[in-house]
Amino acid sequence: MRERRPLPQGYRQGVVTAITVLLGFSLLFLRFWGFEAPGEWTRISVAATLLLCASIALQFVALWRSLQLADDDEREYARTLRWFLSSAVTLLVSLMLAGLDHAGVLNGQ
Repeated sequence: MRERRPLPQGYRQGVVTAITVLLGFSLLFLRFWGFEAPGEWTRISVAATLLLCASIALQFVALWRSLQLADDDEREYARTLRWFLSSAVTLLVSLMLAGLDHAGVLNGQ
């Protein structure tokens, strides 16, 4: 069995902070994009919103994992970081789609 290696002091606090900052941005962007932005819904805007919701779900999973006692172990922490990275990449794809849709690039405007 592998020896348990705890994380250095401050690593978990840093990732919890990073996740909550990204989660706060994502929720505010969802509020704006989904409820306050003017204009008609397109297939691209729906896809961007669905990807944004998927990113938020991944961020909640990463936050939940980062708050578990087991996440103090290096291997569990690495898995949590992969969840967080996947949420950030999904968020970036969503934001790119939203930006391209808003600019009319993908709609032929």
